[in-house]
Amino acid sequence: MSREALAREIDRLWELPAEDAAKGIEAVDEAIALLDRGEARVAEKRDGSWVVNEWTKKAILLSFRLKQAGPIDVGPYTYFDKVPLKRVDQSLGVRVVPPAVARYGAYLAPGVVMMPSYVNIGAWVGPRTMVDTWATVGSCAQIGADVHLSGGAGIGGVLEPPQAAPVVVEDGAFVGSRCIVVEGVVVGEQAVLGANVVLTASTPIIDVTGPEPVETRGYVPPRSVVVPGTRPKDFPAGTYHLPAALIIGRRTESTDLKVSLNDALRSYGVQA
Repeated sequence: MSREALAREIDRLWELPAEDAAKGIEAVDEAIALLDRGEARVAEKRDGSWVVNEWTKKAILLSFRLKQAGPIDVGPYTYFDKVPLKRVDQSLGVRVVPPAVARYGAYLAPGVVMMPSYVNIGAWVGPRTMVDTWATVGSCAQIGADVHLSGGAGIGGVLEPPQAAPVVVEDGAFVGSRCIVVEGVVVGEQAVLGANVVLTASTPIIDVTGPEPVETRGYVPPRSVVVPGTRPKDFPAGTYHLPAALIIGRRTESTDLKVSLNDALRSYGVQA
């Protein structure tokens, strides 16, 4: 079945009751297999903007709706789930350190390293990216090439509704320890998030590098160096400080990403 025909079939099944949609389970399985091999993606960048391929998310949701949970044996352990674990062998060119887990339907590009961490179904992890210890890549998140997700970083999943944009971390970005990025936030190419930065769709992202603050939400511009901050807000009970993210500089131009990153961390005192 062609990609276009498969997308149309998934859209058709989506509108049916479960008992009727179950007759098309082979199409759902084919769509999940495409995601697993990286031949389809939940979202792609087109003309400078990220566009959601809704049919792929519908396929994942249909799979959850139509399949029954069952035992999954992994060595001495038994799990009970609807989604099998991703099978990783030497031909994929990835390294998975026990007890890291990727679910079937997640794509790991050549050169990916998974320390003990987790990658959920529908996620796409680009070449040479490091998913460090206890980092989590949520369902449908799109992680670019040469990204470093530091220890304990949480990249949120965005599965429903199907048209909702996933979290995106673009090529060359660095996400510091214990960062949280959720609700469809896009982190631009080669941006640096210092430790403990929290980004939601409503978090103010304030550029404080000029004479006046410039505020955005949901998007970290490329090469930005970001640290946690707060902003005062008045309430009937008094003034309290709410979380914000502060852009305090720009990553310098360099052909060596590691040198550029180290320079950014030193120059702005960012904790990784």
